[in-house]
Amino acid sequence: MSNNTSVSNRWSSNFAYILAATGAAVGLGNIWKFPYIMGENGGGAFVLVYLLCILFIGIPVMMAEVYLGKQGRSTPANAVAKVAIENGRSKNWAFIGGMGVLAGFLVLSFYIVIAGWAVAYVFKSAGGDISAAAGDAKQIGALFDALTSDPKQLVLWATLVIVGTVVVLAKGVTKGLERIVTLLMPALFVLLTIIMIYAAVTGDFGAAVSFMFSPDFSKLTINGVLMALGHAFFTLSLSSGIMMVYGAYLPEGASIAKTSIYIAIADTVVALMAGLAIYPIVFANGIEPSAGPGLLFVSLPIAFGTMPLGGVISTVFFVMVTVAAFTSALALLESTSAYLVERKGFRRNVAAVVSGSAVWLLSLGTIGSFAGWEIFQFEESPMGKNFFEVLDYITANILLPLGGLFISVFVGWIVQADKVKQGMGLESQAFQMFSKSVRFISPIAIAVVFLNAIGLLSF
Repeated sequence: MSNNTSVSNRWSSNFAYILAATGAAVGLGNIWKFPYIMGENGGGAFVLVYLLCILFIGIPVMMAEVYLGKQGRSTPANAVAKVAIENGRSKNWAFIGGMGVLAGFLVLSFYIVIAGWAVAYVFKSAGGDISAAAGDAKQIGALFDALTSDPKQLVLWATLVIVGTVVVLAKGVTKGLERIVTLLMPALFVLLTIIMIYAAVTGDFGAAVSFMFSPDFSKLTINGVLMALGHAFFTLSLSSGIMMVYGAYLPEGASIAKTSIYIAIADTVVALMAGLAIYPIVFANGIEPSAGPGLLFVSLPIAFGTMPLGGVISTVFFVMVTVAAFTSALALLESTSAYLVERKGFRRNVAAVVSGSAVWLLSLGTIGSFAGWEIFQFEESPMGKNFFEVLDYITANILLPLGGLFISVFVGWIVQADKVKQGMGLESQAFQMFSKSVRFISPIAIAVVFLNAIGLLSF
């Protein structure tokens, strides 16, 4: 194995790993999706269910993934094969790792397009476009429509995101990835805190707190519970190859359990802070707390346009969104780049350029979906009306849940328990809890979410 192999790298400290993995986990989902689904599904009641899901499913599956990476000291497919062989099992289990890398690659191809919108809005805010619209809903809506239907703009911004990602990853793990994440993650917390304080002072903080935290169990349906489980799973960036690759770089003495808990806490704190930053502004302006891109790119800019220092805060807000998206993009491209280094013998910088170029080419499908290119529109598909929707469906509803299911089964049932216990460095009682979760709770819960998502089970 040459010195170029990705797995000769290590994080310089546990703290660097926690920051990097939190950066991977904190993304667009925390900032717009979590606060919304929380408010819609009974506020505090949903938060309670979500935290239980993180505790009993999210953290154990994350620990299982990190264990495989650390144990195999390899890219995902190789790591799983290595652990399987050590346990006297078939190396064909490697497919779990390969599936994760594929899922991460596909997700990144549409993620860079949405991240590109955030970058565009940094410039639109700083350039005065948001302030000029002065809170006019029609003008702000037209601004967003003009961006998402213009292929030239979409290509430009998505290219900027992927080029930035490639440049960082080409420098390697410690000099590139670790260095940039140790700068960006503290910056993200600072920016989020500034917006949260601004929102508390100028917005309706009381309404936001009651929307998010008043437990209303009557609003919490079975579907809401499944949504909490699904979101707990995806918000921690599970089954996309990331945690296995990051685990492969883990320093020898690092505690898998402790670091996984810290990452889950940091991820949840960011999601809650994002809600407290966004919703006071939303309620103070009488805006519907709607989901998805509309909230971030239409509703909030309308509000910013009418508020004191609106242009400045809007710029700060979209810089924060860009940082969150960028740290996730770095993590998603890392597993593909590391694969090319290890399996194909590419030099680090070449691997980053090749994988980045492939992601960019695939992103044209998502750009074409938004821009209305006929080749990317599907009338009859049950998975979605265009290329982007189909890709989103395949990754979110099929590849990621199945990946999590197989990881749970593999670590829970296939790998010898004493080896997992030793590799995790857990006391007997803690290991019993982990084992029960990864053998029974996680697989059953993930299977239910998966069957519900593909329509084979409905509540």
